Amino acid sequence: MNAPAHPAVTRPMPHVMNTYGRLPIAMSHGRGSRVWDTEGREYLDALAGIAVNTLGHGHPKLVPALQDQVAKMIHCCNYYEIPLQEELAAMLCEFSGLESVFFCNSGLEANEAALKIARKYGHDRGIDRPEVIVYERAFHGRSIATLSATGNVKVQKGFEPLVEGFVRVPLNDLGAVESLARTNPNVVAVFLETIQGEGGINPARADYLQGLRRLCDERGWLLMLDEVQCGIGRTGKWFAHQWAGIVPDVMPMAKGLGSGVPVGAVATGPKATGVLGPGNHGTTFGGNPLAMRAGVETLRILRDDGVMDNATRVGARLRAGLERELAALPGVVDIRGQGLMLGIELARPCGVLMTRALQAGLLISVTADSVIRLVPPLILSADEADQIVALLAPLVKAFLAEPAA
Repeated sequence: MNAPAHPAVTRPMPHVMNTYGRLPIAMSHGRGSRVWDTEGREYLDALAGIAVNTLGHGHPKLVPALQDQVAKMIHCCNYYEIPLQEELAAMLCEFSGLESVFFCNSGLEANEAALKIARKYGHDRGIDRPEVIVYERAFHGRSIATLSATGNVKVQKGFEPLVEGFVRVPLNDLGAVESLARTNPNVVAVFLETIQGEGGINPARADYLQGLRRLCDERGWLLMLDEVQCGIGRTGKWFAHQWAGIVPDVMPMAKGLGSGVPVGAVATGPKATGVLGPGNHGTTFGGNPLAMRAGVETLRILRDDGVMDNATRVGARLRAGLERELAALPGVVDIRGQGLMLGIELARPCGVLMTRALQAGLLISVTADSVIRLVPPLILSADEADQIVALLAPLVKAFLAEPAA
């Protein structure tokens, strides 16, 4: 692998709104778990477009399927039946144990749909001002409603007033939820990421999820699990909550569902399926044939080619390598996650490691200021997992050896 020379300044983009802190490279193409920039430099992709490129780049089964679909039909509005919607919905219901699916374009939209379901569910039960329990360090999107549900003041700042109707608790503290159950009659749902992504790769414990399921059943609340980043095979099961042996009432998903083609969905169980009816919600692009074909083919390849088993096996190897090289170092707080969704928490902010990794030929991200996030394609090989460790560990060691700024 060629270690790229990192340009010193960003390229001017005068017509693109400045809403991203971009690194100064542009990607040209990819193959498997590797990508190349427009200057011909090669990188090992441990980010997968932030957990989006489930099957990596240029997958030999996905590409011809999408080419076939583009030649047939890209878009058809929801005035008409779309058979691929039915096919993808049936697969998602089979794999999740839920019974109905609404299709949209992104995780944000899926989470918006979930919040609308919760509010309508509350109104249908005679609650005029329904409230949803949400979490510290959560991230559900950047629309006005989803950033209000998000537990990050930096994301919210400048967009006040926030949407009302949310009460916040710490993750993995069932007592805090039980206290709200006793004192707040307006609660109608609990809404959390099974593994917090942007908040720092923070998993909800299995016993905690089981406790929430019991409490929601007792109170008649909806259990809404955001699987946008941690779902679609990333942890080695279809959805991360399945490790706890529970089934939610509402489940938003997106990111990896289309292997790079924009697609989001929210699946519902019996308590929530009939809440929305014609006219209550909709989307122009959601459920279009191209996105649905991408979803169908992604799930089919995951199912038929042993990709989730690979995520479990290679994820364990990657984590073991990281623990071997880094866990005992002063300044490494924790190495956590499951499958191919891993976080390395350091004792101080480490955003500079994104640039240093880029210079070494490795794509990563840093989230929650001090957590290195690794969410590579689920087709990552054992050798590539070893290469991630070999590239990343020296960077972390050198960083921790530097005086704190």
